[in-house]
Amino acid sequence: MSQNKTLFERSQKVIPGGVNSPVRAFKSVGGTPIFFKKGLGSKLWDEDGCEYIEYINSWGPMILGHAHPQVLKAVQEASFDSLSFGAPTKRELEMAELLVKLVPSIEQVRLVSSGTEATMSAIRVARGFTKRDTLVKFEGCYHGHADALLVKAGSGLLTFGEPSSAGVPEDVAKHTLTLPYNDIDALKTLFKEKGDTIATVIIEPVVGNMNLIIPHMEFLKTLRELCTKHGAVLIFDEVMTGFRVHLGGAQALYGITPDLTTLGKVIGGGLPVGAFGGRRDIMQCLAPIGAVYQAGTLSGNPVAVAAGLATLKLVQAPNFYEELTKKTKSLVDGLTKAAHDLDVKFSAQSVGGMFGMYFSEKAPTSFDEIMQSNKEQFNQFFHHMLSSGFYFGPSAFEAGFVSISHTDQDIHQTIEAAKKAFKVLK
Repeated sequence: MSQNKTLFERSQKVIPGGVNSPVRAFKSVGGTPIFFKKGLGSKLWDEDGCEYIEYINSWGPMILGHAHPQVLKAVQEASFDSLSFGAPTKRELEMAELLVKLVPSIEQVRLVSSGTEATMSAIRVARGFTKRDTLVKFEGCYHGHADALLVKAGSGLLTFGEPSSAGVPEDVAKHTLTLPYNDIDALKTLFKEKGDTIATVIIEPVVGNMNLIIPHMEFLKTLRELCTKHGAVLIFDEVMTGFRVHLGGAQALYGITPDLTTLGKVIGGGLPVGAFGGRRDIMQCLAPIGAVYQAGTLSGNPVAVAAGLATLKLVQAPNFYEELTKKTKSLVDGLTKAAHDLDVKFSAQSVGGMFGMYFSEKAPTSFDEIMQSNKEQFNQFFHHMLSSGFYFGPSAFEAGFVSISHTDQDIHQTIEAAKKAFKVLK
């Protein structure tokens, strides 16, 4: 029996669903999850010894590819000094200084251990700063699993949200409003009716959690203008896009400056690191100098920060993002041509090192549009590619990622395999 099947059977006995994060369970696509043993560059090997060219990159962090020697060296050197102190270190200061230097909106920053911690904390400090309660988010955007964020849209445009997960109290959900992404009219209506009660708006400036959705520039500009006019704190959740689409994140790419920014993934280089930061006057509300409490024993962990610093040093190399963008575009252009040559309804797009592929005629711009794509065709495509040695995200509603270690040959082989997969769909 396959080691993957054996391990999954064992896992289900001691881990809910057999996995430690739901999308890993393959529930969306069917089949048995892959248990990985090793990664190097653009490739992974599972417990059966099968090799894959992969496009998940640990859901974004491995922008350099797996097991980069300079990152491993930094981790080893830091670990010799101790795995944790629970006290200030020089490395976490260096990380903070670097984030302030590279991300346009950040004047002060605090390190945490995950993206969920970062978004949860940013929302709390925004509420403390504005002394308001209402949170606005957008349908299809994911900002971690804090209670206030696991909320779906109510029955009407301006109706407060309803819990989208068991265990989330209605009293928490009632403070969250959910709007459609890229809908300027909905934005204007909301702020006209409730603008002066809104504490904060949180958004993925490029969506990666309902597959890749690219924002309309006028939508982001209008959002910035309305938040400024009504005194609401605008939070860009750049946990996924930070250092993935551009050196300064999506905000630098699009020229929109949020009040607060959340970061994660790439800034940890594969280890658990998150951060939130922004305007000095807002960040000064945090304890120990302000009234908003936030803390974490492992915040700024020296080993994790060492991995992040090594990664951020390497992504500052000349033409790094030009090369990464070129690789990613080459992949999506090749996949699109292969599908169209076979009359398969398919579209794809990319931003920096992120990409989306959809079994629909055109790239979607909203949650409703992404839900209309052909999920069954994606599932067939996924399993055909997996059996051929290519690992994409096991869901039609997740963005993909390319690393700088992906070669032209990797991408060529992927496109050739995709041609065979598309034929099966006809």
